[in-house]
Amino acid sequence: MRWWFEHRVVDQGRLPLLCFLLGFIVVLVLIRVSVRMIRARVRWWPGNFRPGGQHVHHMVFGVVLVLVSGIAMITAFETATRVEAAGMSALFGAGAALVLDEFALIFYLRDVYWSEQGRTSVDAVFVAIAVAGLLLLGLHPFLLLDLGNVRTDEGGSRAVLFAFTAVTFALAAIVIAKGKIWTGLFGMFFFPLLIVGAIRLGRPGAPWARWRYADRPRLMQRAVVRERRFRRPIIRIKIYVQDSIAGKPSVEHVLEAAEVELSRRVRPAPAPDHDWTDV
Repeated sequence: MRWWFEHRVVDQGRLPLLCFLLGFIVVLVLIRVSVRMIRARVRWWPGNFRPGGQHVHHMVFGVVLVLVSGIAMITAFETATRVEAAGMSALFGAGAALVLDEFALIFYLRDVYWSEQGRTSVDAVFVAIAVAGLLLLGLHPFLLLDLGNVRTDEGGSRAVLFAFTAVTFALAAIVIAKGKIWTGLFGMFFFPLLIVGAIRLGRPGAPWARWRYADRPRLMQRAVVRERRFRRPIIRIKIYVQDSIAGKPSVEHVLEAAEVELSRRVRPAPAPDHDWTDV
């Protein structure tokens, strides 16, 4: 562990990223414990911050932390010591955790923290942790970081890297259009995933299905059947994990909520509207 920390993190300049991830996870755990204590009405817990009767969401403190630490990092970019950079990164991660924990409130513009829509915040948190973890392991999307190691006179090498980046962008766009968000995300780090995701059948409710499957009912039905078969266990696990983070998990609720989500999400996409008479 010490060798990994020294050679894979410190020597590779990833200490700020590690501090960001640790700050993010620690504050996320603390704020989730806090909101549960508040919801359980524990008497000795401080409760919500309500100056003048106005409930101030912890997202506000997150925005302040992100701004302060971000401006500090920009200001001290060339002069900051390793310890200072690590501290500012940890503060940035803490602020990001507070913001993303209430991402659903930002997205829906209403307080949906404990509702079904509140799971959007959990998804945002998972994405942030996954991306930061992959970057910490030394992986990066598009090979763009390798461009700095190519001399300006190596035109052929730079052309190949730029071409590969363009192909990666194009395949990622196709995969995301097929409704495979996580495959598109991780495929930017593991290129073969993009190839598999681009070749395989798209999800029935995705834009790709609307463009390509609307007039091909057999292909659309295959997409629906496949989606229900493969998504059911994944959705059950996802809901159980989300319930474990957001509240008390229940097997009965997981089974029922999974079928409700399948009925809501797994449906044929409507055909594209080609009526341009009103344009």
